[in-house]
Formats: sequence, C-alpha cells, structure tokens
Amino acid sequence: MGLREAKLYQKTNTMKTTSKWHVLYVNYRWEKKVHERIQEAGVESFLPLAKTVRVWSDRKKVLLEPLFKSYVFVNVKSPMDFHKALSVDGACAYVQFGREYAIVRDHEIEQIKLLVGDDEILDLTACTELPAVGEERRIICGALEGLKCEVLKAKNANKILVRIDSLQQNLVATIPSYYLDKKALTA
Repeated sequence: MGLREAKLYQKTNTMKTTSKWHVLYVNYRWEKKVHERIQEAGVESFLPLAKTVRVWSDRKKVLLEPLFKSYVFVNVKSPMDFHKALSVDGACAYVQFGREYAIVRDHEIEQIKLLVGDDEILDLTACTELPAVGEERRIICGALEGLKCEVLKAKNANKILVRIDSLQQNLVATIPSYYLDKKALTA
C-alpha cells in the first residue's frame, strides 16, 4: 500500500466501528489463492463460491466458482489488516467509488452467505446491469425468506434478482416458484 492510500484510508475510515467489510480487487482467476493467503496472514476474508453446473459432451460436473469475479471480501479491523490483505500476492487494490472505499454492510455479507449456502438455489450469478422492469415479490420460504426480489422469466424458470447496493451489482438465482409470495408488491 502506498503512502497516498494509507493516508486516504485513515481519513475515510477512523475505525469508529470494530470492523468493516472491504472489497479487494484481485488478479483474474486468483480469487481462491488470494482468499487463502489473506487467511494465512491472520485476516478474516470471505469468498462467496456458487455451485455451477458445467456440461461437456461426455459429462456434467458441479463446480464451485467465485460469485463475484476478481473480488474477495476482507473484514478490516485495523490499518494493519488493511495493509496485510493488500500486500498478499495477487491482490491489486481495494475497490473505490470516487474517493470512498467500497464498504459492504454486515447484513449484506450475511445475505450473500445465505445465498451461496442454500442447496436449492441453482446457477447463482452476479451482474452489474440494472434490474429489468418486472414484478416485485417477497420470498416467503427458504434461506432468502423476507427478501424483496424482481421476477424474471427465462427458460420457464422463475429467476429472482436481489440488489446488493454496496456492490452496485445484482445477484441472479434460480429458485422454485413456490418460494415466491403469490401477490405482487405495490410501490
């Protein structure tokens, strides 16, 4: 970390709370390596892995792939943690929006953990596009119970879009249609 980054971190993060989840941008396809190395350095990190079914001409295989390409979440509790994570081989920079570091709230991290931990959710993907105009519903069962979502139709499967504001990205997951409330939410 350079002197400029250290000063900016100290100005924008006075450590009033015990910890903050930062988004660390890493080299392409290095997410798992960087996540392991950050943990070896004694810093808490989170790498959401989504189950993806890959089909080849001779077989099908379920793979665990990073939900957010080139991102690892780091729970920064001190300036030393900030520096340790950034010093790991494969780490590039902390994600910033303007002059502010991207901070993901604890409850958003918990929601992501619920999404990747639910075995009934298939083909979970992340995208940066804004949600398409559609009907808003509330999920009434499963790990995502209580969340509002926007319903999309694709290949006769109901898909939900969950907006994670801190990341400025959307999560798309295939869930059973009975997970959704039968009534649409009104604005």
